[in-house]
Amino acid sequence: MKQLLIIPISCLLLFLVLGGCTSAERVTDNRRQDFTADWTFHLGDDSAASRPDYDDTAWRILHLPHDWAIEGEFSKDNPSGTGGGALPGGIGWYRKTFTVDKADEGKRLYIDFDGVYMNSEVFINGHSLGVRPYGYVSFSYDLTPHIKWGGKNVVAVRVDNAEQPNSRWYSGCGIYRNVWLSKLNPVHIAQWGTFITAQDVSKN
Repeated sequence: MKQLLIIPISCLLLFLVLGGCTSAERVTDNRRQDFTADWTFHLGDDSAASRPDYDDTAWRILHLPHDWAIEGEFSKDNPSGTGGGALPGGIGWYRKTFTVDKADEGKRLYIDFDGVYMNSEVFINGHSLGVRPYGYVSFSYDLTPHIKWGGKNVVAVRVDNAEQPNSRWYSGCGIYRNVWLSKLNPVHIAQWGTFITAQDVSKN
């Protein structure tokens, strides 16, 4: 009799565990949102593109990740050389318009980039958030001080891969990995804010 009860009890425990995981996933998804859809892109440099009132209606609409180099022409004369894929580099701009609920005012809003190649500068509503040299490290910026709660906001990203060659292999050009929008409470654990230390280490 006891053996017959093992199977239904095990199924019940599995159901409860999976239910708890699903609930946790919903919380995570609510705090970290996919930010890859409906960007605009222009290949070329225009310093005015950082302004929120800039007219980008003629720009191409795309979803990230994106690599503009692979869309170019292969040529041994491209400065990237054969080691860099013999594809063109250059400077490109990305822009995205989005709204933030007024009810979220008081929270902290971060934009997280998994990878941008290379030498990127990120702007929010015309304010420069910083420059990230090279392009193989993920990074994050705090949007909160410049957000228009309940209104439209514009994030712009300038990507500079004009100086070639700069890699021993094909690197691509642009926002080549995912982008996330994180909405957190004022008191939270910072990204990369957890550490593990060992006070006592044995010889074994």
